[in-house]
Amino acid sequence: MTRPARKVKKGDKVVVLTGKDRGAKGEVLKVMADENRVIVQGVNMVTRHNKPSQLSGGGIEKKEASIHVSNVALLDPKSDKATRVGFKVLKDGKKVRVARKSGETIE
Repeated sequence: MTRPARKVKKGDKVVVLTGKDRGAKGEVLKVMADENRVIVQGVNMVTRHNKPSQLSGGGIEKKEASIHVSNVALLDPKSDKATRVGFKVLKDGKKVRVARKSGETIE
């Protein structure tokens, strides 16, 4: 069975739709396709208490935790608002992602 095409990819600009960070915008740092989760820059920040090791001194560190991919939407390149993602095959046979709101291709 083939894996469905990804609608959200690393480097995309997204907006959070639900949760404590609703409305926050950021860039996708990592996509975990098997778990349907993404890590967005500056969103869902958690505090980690790290023990000292030979490589690091330890201490309290804030970092991004993953959120479910259904809780984010891609930002429309034209209007900078949330949009759904579609796919279109160009004349040269290349398949590209398209913003449903404006019809713009997503790079």
